[in-house]
Amino acid sequence: MSLQNRHLFGLKDYPKKDIESILDLAFKFREVLDRPIKKVPSLNGLTVVNLFFENSTRTRISFELAQKRLSCDTVNFSASSSSLKKGESFKDTAQNIEAMKIDAVVIRHPSPGAPKTLSKFIKSIIINAGDGTHEHPTQAILDMMSLKEKFGFLKGLKIGIIGDILHSRVALSNIYGLKTMGAEITLCGPSNLIPEFLKDLGVNINYDVDEVIDWADAINVLRIQRERMGIGLVPSVREYRNFFGINQKRIEKHKKDIVIMHPGPINRGVEIDSAVADGQNAIILDQVLNGVASRMAILFLLCGGKK
Repeated sequence: MSLQNRHLFGLKDYPKKDIESILDLAFKFREVLDRPIKKVPSLNGLTVVNLFFENSTRTRISFELAQKRLSCDTVNFSASSSSLKKGESFKDTAQNIEAMKIDAVVIRHPSPGAPKTLSKFIKSIIINAGDGTHEHPTQAILDMMSLKEKFGFLKGLKIGIIGDILHSRVALSNIYGLKTMGAEITLCGPSNLIPEFLKDLGVNINYDVDEVIDWADAINVLRIQRERMGIGLVPSVREYRNFFGINQKRIEKHKKDIVIMHPGPINRGVEIDSAVADGQNAIILDQVLNGVASRMAILFLLCGGKK
């Protein structure tokens, strides 16, 4: 079993068959994670470098655990403590690391397109762990896995994505992936945080969060990315919370069971309240666990693992 593309840069135009292959294998690896001994020798002898130029909690730990569960040798790189601080270039950093005989690189970088640029410098397999405001394909895959685990299918599901769409790489990868798998998507948030070009991707846009909740089977709630936005895009946290915040009162008035998702990190009391994030309809921690299983599947299929 192998994938059509050698690298995973994003889910735009990604083959449906390959997404299905990843999801099918991810569920098998989820079974491995439920065992007392959560390790298989599938990628024994391979070395993977986690090349992170941005802060991360879930994605970085998830990838490291996925690698260790597959018996990889794992090396973690942090830009803040590297020779980049001495003026070394991105290219030289990558080529020097590859010279140490590695097999794959997991990269997170603030610049859109950085993983594809990296492929011009090195021959190792590259997996995008988030590149600026562009894409976050492995997050979308774990989200799809979590939805399939909950509902049993993806085709025809109605998914609302609510929040800061403009700066969200999670939103774009979810749009590409879910549309490929036949789901319906409605975007919701402040009008200046939803790019007009997204209409061309076959999604709906609705600025009324209550109408989206009425329509959707599940909602994926995104945080306001203040570190990426300029002044004035959101007048105040209080105003955003009033119009778009997901709280218990808002959920209860719709009198329906709706699945609650969030890619993290959560800004509690802003885009979502604790009562909802920790409530019985939330699958947020399932997403986290499925992140390990789905990344195991991606690593296995790209790196030519053995069953």
